[in-house]
Amino acid sequence: MARPFLSVLIDTYNHERFIEQAILSVLDQQVADADREIIVVDDGSNDQTSEIVRRFKPRVRLIRKANGGQASAFNVGIPECAGEIIAFLDGDDWWVPEKLRSVSNVFARDAAVGLMGHGIVESFENGVERTVHVKKPERFRLDSLESARIFRLRKTYLGTSRMALRASVARQLLPVPEALVVEADEYLFTLAAASSDIVILPETLCHYRLHRGSLYLAAGSNRNSLRRKQVVHDALASALRRELAARNVPHDVVDCVVEIVQAEGDQIRLTLDGGAPWETVQTESKIYEILHRDARWNHRLFRALTMVPASILPPKWFYRARRWAASHRWYGELRRKFLPMP
Repeated sequence: MARPFLSVLIDTYNHERFIEQAILSVLDQQVADADREIIVVDDGSNDQTSEIVRRFKPRVRLIRKANGGQASAFNVGIPECAGEIIAFLDGDDWWVPEKLRSVSNVFARDAAVGLMGHGIVESFENGVERTVHVKKPERFRLDSLESARIFRLRKTYLGTSRMALRASVARQLLPVPEALVVEADEYLFTLAAASSDIVILPETLCHYRLHRGSLYLAAGSNRNSLRRKQVVHDALASALRRELAARNVPHDVVDCVVEIVQAEGDQIRLTLDGGAPWETVQTESKIYEILHRDARWNHRLFRALTMVPASILPPKWFYRARRWAASHRWYGELRRKFLPMP
């Protein structure tokens, strides 16, 4: 049997409501069946996910394993991929029909490209959709301070359902630290970006589903989930710092990449454990400057005003108040109307 050019690796856990749509979106791609294989790694689902996947045999191969998180699913699935290119898909997302053709074209044109991503359509449970994309194609490598600053603003386009890697690059990054029960994709695409060129397309080639059952998004719903997310952020920051340094990435580049990961972990720690008000101001200011360096004066003024209570209140109180405001529709409407995000 001829070796496929593309391997599609779907990681899934308790996605019985969504996995069929994910698989159908791969089967509907504008590439021949002979040019692709589909592997689903079921990370110990306790619902009907595996039964649904089995309906698609032999066009889809199912691998079941004990629950261990996203990293463990990648560690099992990547070595099983026979294709030259591995395109990743979460079991609760889905692709548009042009996705794999675009992936094939990017990698076939240039052997120096080891990682690609693209725009997304954020699809909410209430039917609302929001398109997120770059304005034009981008290409760079994580090898300078300026490229690191670009990279940390482009991670949205490199997550699991957007990410495609040369198999030769992906295998060099294994094993993924299994402490990364979520965000193992960030470990892969960050290290891949340091060893090969990245291409980001402006086309929106996948639907990223935002729902309450998402393991990543659910972190805001309860203390245990938040704690898990904080532990993952700390583990990711530590692993990236170690592995990037081992690949002789310049120190300033490593610091730039890890800074946002660690700051997000610190933000969760302050929410859960508290601390001094100055820590809140320091952490929030760091995240703001990373994400919104281009903010206008009026947005910066509003930000400065919101930091006044942060400099006074205990962190737990401040973050509780911010969650309360964000949970009210009127606050979101006011922000969108008068002070949208830069």
